[in-house]
Amino acid sequence: MNLDLFAPESEPGEWLDIRGGRLFWAPHFFQANEANQYFSVLRQALDWKQEAISLYGKSVLQPRLQCWCGEAQYTYSGLTMQPNPWTPALLAIKVACERVAQSRFNSVLANLYRDGQDSMGWHQDNEPELGPAPVIASVSLGETRRFLLKHGKTSEKIEFQLGHGSLLIMAGDTQSNWIHSVPKTQQRCNERINLTYRWIQE
Repeated sequence: MNLDLFAPESEPGEWLDIRGGRLFWAPHFFQANEANQYFSVLRQALDWKQEAISLYGKSVLQPRLQCWCGEAQYTYSGLTMQPNPWTPALLAIKVACERVAQSRFNSVLANLYRDGQDSMGWHQDNEPELGPAPVIASVSLGETRRFLLKHGKTSEKIEFQLGHGSLLIMAGDTQSNWIHSVPKTQQRCNERINLTYRWIQE
């Protein structure tokens, strides 16, 4: 199922009910000129680092660069990240996402995918500090990449093409029932910045 075809360019986006979850999809949430400016500013302003996580008891470098910003620390896969300060661009995007999500966000994980070999493995955003039904707002800037969701029991898959300026919100019980990933690709890719806004409970 390829849901990126369901929302015409003239529409701001729509909520979609999926099995055991809820999504909001807006392929053109930010206009191209806005998205271009955000990409350029964030690429230069953020303190990008390649962090190591614990995977099957071993320390491995993640296949992408990251920067954690906001008001709370965040721990996953043995990695604890202390927040960098908000930037004006991150705050402006946050406000726009909060308006649609009808949820507040106090932190954002920024990921920089340098080429097609940078990726995100299958996982759930289900750490305790995210709460039982977290709302995660994902903004994509730069190169278009495939984003896959897979249901934990039925193995049903949903695919999105996350393009420049798109917004995907995962809400309801999505994190309990689905896993998601950004797979590698052999196609030549330019850089992509992905911002996932969330609320960290302290």
